[in-house]
Amino acid sequence: MARRENNSQRQFKVGEVVRHALASILERGQVRGLGDVTVTVTEVRMSPDLRNADAFVIPLGGGDGSAAVEALTRAKPFLRRQVARSVSLKYVPDIFFIADASFDEAGRIDALLRRPDVARDLERGRDDEDGGHGR
Repeated sequence: MARRENNSQRQFKVGEVVRHALASILERGQVRGLGDVTVTVTEVRMSPDLRNADAFVIPLGGGDGSAAVEALTRAKPFLRRQVARSVSLKYVPDIFFIADASFDEAGRIDALLRRPDVARDLERGRDDEDGGHGR
């Protein structure tokens, strides 16, 4: 069991190193095809063997990330070479770019929670928890 936890921790650490390397490369504006779009790498998840990396990206300020994913996918050979130069790993991972929808999902949930009918139900639930005596 401890071996599995160490493996997960190692995947997390390597993912963070790869994320920082990708962010640094993107910050320098070396990727063609992105135009004036600034891309943020929100997370990198490594496979257990550390040979594959799922890089979650989002355009700065939000919006549709599909164009950025396409541009980054076209630039994958260049990005892998740059990661290999900046990170010391036994194998350079194959990087798969994925548009990060977590911020959009968080915004959708926030909007739902702000709806008057939901806020009323949430308030009712709080009253029930404290015995209807208020705060």
